[in-house]
Amino acid sequence: MTDLELISTMLGEASTTEIARRNDAQGFVENKNSAKQGGTIAGDARKALEAKTGKPVLSKGNYLPAPKSLGP
Repeated sequence: MTDLELISTMLGEASTTEIARRNDAQGFVENKNSAKQGGTIAGDARKALEAKTGKPVLSKGNYLPAPKSLGP
């Protein structure tokens, strides 16, 4: 995960948390709506950055180690 991917994820999470708190979201449906709104904020920011830089924010790299084989 690149720095910009991490920042984008953090923006979505922070936005979702703030929206849920401000709306006093209770239960799954209200929190789901807050999550959609937070995700939209992060998505819009990512798209705007990509438009300005001409480079994708998302990468294909996965920095987790490959899972170990379960077979022999």
